[in-house]
Amino acid sequence: MQTEILTIENGLDKAAELIKNGDVVVFPTETVYGLGANAFDAQAVRKIFQAKGRPMDNPLIVHIADIKDIDKLAVDVSDSARKVIQKFMPGAITVILKKSELIPNEVSAGLSTVGIRFPSHPVAQAFIKACGVPIAAPSANTSTKISPTTAEHVYEDMQGRVPLILQGGSCQVGIESTIVDMTTDIPTILRPGAITPNMLAKVLGEVKTFSGKIVVAKAPGMKYKHYAPDCDMVVAESEEHAWAKYQESKNAGQNPVILARKDYLDRLNQNNQFEYINLGESNEEVMRNIYSAMHTAQDKYNFIICQDFGDEGVASSVMNRVNKASGGKRV
Repeated sequence: MQTEILTIENGLDKAAELIKNGDVVVFPTETVYGLGANAFDAQAVRKIFQAKGRPMDNPLIVHIADIKDIDKLAVDVSDSARKVIQKFMPGAITVILKKSELIPNEVSAGLSTVGIRFPSHPVAQAFIKACGVPIAAPSANTSTKISPTTAEHVYEDMQGRVPLILQGGSCQVGIESTIVDMTTDIPTILRPGAITPNMLAKVLGEVKTFSGKIVVAKAPGMKYKHYAPDCDMVVAESEEHAWAKYQESKNAGQNPVILARKDYLDRLNQNNQFEYINLGESNEEVMRNIYSAMHTAQDKYNFIICQDFGDEGVASSVMNRVNKASGGKRV
């Protein structure tokens, strides 16, 4: 299969035609690039799992370009859910609702619920509107690998697996959407993202974060290894630990790199020479840049040492991805 990268101006008609013919298309969103198919076409949805090598018990998110579509895709939508939808959509949030009969089991992994998202990226919106159907989509990477935030990331990983990648520049959020389950007694965050617990609590009054053993995953990113680079990665608990691990890695003949915020790197740089990738000055910049930095690091180096960004606000969401990427390894 030949994989094309086309702009929205040159590729929209072809993208819509592929979807209408039961194929898959990669498209940009503000969070990460998605691998989409007609959410109503079970056979087309199966092609997503085949292209990614994704387990069929890992549910997909349904992307829409019109709030009105929610009432076609979900039933018994609560007032609380509608408050979240009104406040944060379009945007980097997915709401888990009871699904309607229109949603195939392939999308929901056989569950009675479905995740619905209205992306804010203009290319995503134009693509979904042109297709005329909701689009089921996970991130556009092979299973367990780093999520893509550019069309080039997708091409490097999925060339020959998908027919078309719509170009949309670099993703502005940089990690996957927050997923909040609105079918529980207390709204529950199943995957953290740019929409933080504090932001949700201001709308809902009360919200909790999922903790416990995952038997059946109600949302993507819960059950399986995710976001992992092709080389080893660890999280450093302090600058001193990062520098010690860097020296140890160099002495062992590896080619290490440190991923960190600018202030952290400035402090390390005072007396040391080392390879690094600057993730920016704020946690929002770190969130935007973390996946791109991991892509660069796995291509140029063979050992990644990442700063621990803490557990405040979006830093906690970044650490959710970093901890999974590193397999929980800390130094």
